[in-house]
Amino acid sequence: MRYSNLFGKASKTVAQYESRSHELLVKGGFIDQVASGIFNFLPLGKKVLSKIETIIREEMNNLGAQEVLMPILHPKSLWQKTSRWQTVDVLFKTKSRYGQEYALAPTHEETITPLAKKFIKSYKDLPQALYHITAKFRDEPRPKSGILRGKEFLMKDLYSFHINQENLLLFYQKVIQSYLKIFSRCGLDNIKITEASGGSFTKKYSHEFNVLTKAGEVNLIYCSTCNFAQNEEIINLTNRKKCPNCKTDLLSGKAIEVGNIFNLETKFSDAFDLRFIDKDGLEKKVWMGCYGIGISRLMGAVVEVKNDEKGIIWPASIAPYQIHLIGLDLADSAVKNFSYNIYQKLVKKYANQVLFDDRENVSNGEKLLDSDLIGIPWRLVISKKTKEKIEIKKRSDKTVRLISFSQLDQLLQSLKI
Repeated sequence: MRYSNLFGKASKTVAQYESRSHELLVKGGFIDQVASGIFNFLPLGKKVLSKIETIIREEMNNLGAQEVLMPILHPKSLWQKTSRWQTVDVLFKTKSRYGQEYALAPTHEETITPLAKKFIKSYKDLPQALYHITAKFRDEPRPKSGILRGKEFLMKDLYSFHINQENLLLFYQKVIQSYLKIFSRCGLDNIKITEASGGSFTKKYSHEFNVLTKAGEVNLIYCSTCNFAQNEEIINLTNRKKCPNCKTDLLSGKAIEVGNIFNLETKFSDAFDLRFIDKDGLEKKVWMGCYGIGISRLMGAVVEVKNDEKGIIWPASIAPYQIHLIGLDLADSAVKNFSYNIYQKLVKKYANQVLFDDRENVSNGEKLLDSDLIGIPWRLVISKKTKEKIEIKKRSDKTVRLISFSQLDQLLQSLKI
């Protein structure tokens, strides 16, 4: 992709932002705010979302889950059946001109359960795990921090169905490990798992996956040595200074919730009379679990953690491009020809992994600043200074090297770009 043709470029807009991720994603040309809590994802941002989705799909498929796609528009009757039409305070409600009332889905238990009822009849049909990726809507009273908390957001839901609680809890543990792998692949290793209340979605306890950052809105008490962590809202640790597991001093900090899992037990099976016939011919209730990851929120959380004073530092796994080729001094025909020659060679070999800053009406300094802001893993610079060599620098490092194209090709192949 030639940067001169890219829709949505880096900007130097001066504005007040509630979080570092909001500032960097707007200035870097990844997102555009439509209204409070509502965003456009520009081409760079959409590529990041797609990379995250690919990782999630791979890990969900590894669990044996199957992908479906469910509607966002839910009939009121489904939410009345679970008694949540009036109790979920963030529920967006709308009315058709013909009089029917609907909810804009903040979650999908109300559609997945009756769907499962149509196909689950026997113990031979269980267990089942179904997931989907779609937009969700929540009428947040105060959306903030950009895509970390919005009225509309992209989310992955997984729902599982089991013959009993024991089978459900075994799968529940598998999902925990799958989630940790997903977050690690997206560049987040320091995940704190906490037990938390299910809130308005389920009265049962759940587990949250949190990323420590100053921009967070979850208050955690945690151990830096072992995996102990608790949400301050559900446990009183005022008089406890030592970790109950390893006796290390406890720390406190803010975090962003990027995923959660719920043991639904038979709450929704009861509401929709979801049952199966066991091997003895007896009718039993189906046990359910629900597992969510906020994909757009995860993107924002990565930026909160992976940045410096210059801009974003994307993990290679979810970066919009792997290579940022920058042509400096393009008024010089020799430099321009060499830059375009290298670009063509890179595109031929690495297809959609190359962003080429070919702008001729922008200063060299601005190009380098934009490159740091956008945060693509590898920066390649061609200029009068480099002559027939290429200056290469990893975004997360300070070391700069001059190499030939053959050396560059060897390096990129070793990185499996």
